[in-house]
Amino acid sequence: MTDRDNQQVDQNAAIKDPDEWVTGDEPPTAAQESYLGTLAREANAEIPADLTKAEASKQIDELQAQTGRGQ
Repeated sequence: MTDRDNQQVDQNAAIKDPDEWVTGDEPPTAAQESYLGTLAREANAEIPADLTKAEASKQIDELQAQTGRGQ
């Protein structure tokens, strides 16, 4: 049996480039769309229509940098 509390997890190992996502061409999730809306309002930015899930993730990263969120 493994004691998960004593295992160190490399957080960077779980991060994958959105361009490599198997589901990256699918439509964005509801959570992505909602968060993009929030970030866009805060950044006074327009969100392109018909984003893919991977494109939405990249857009979120860009808007987080602009708004100071997600740091």
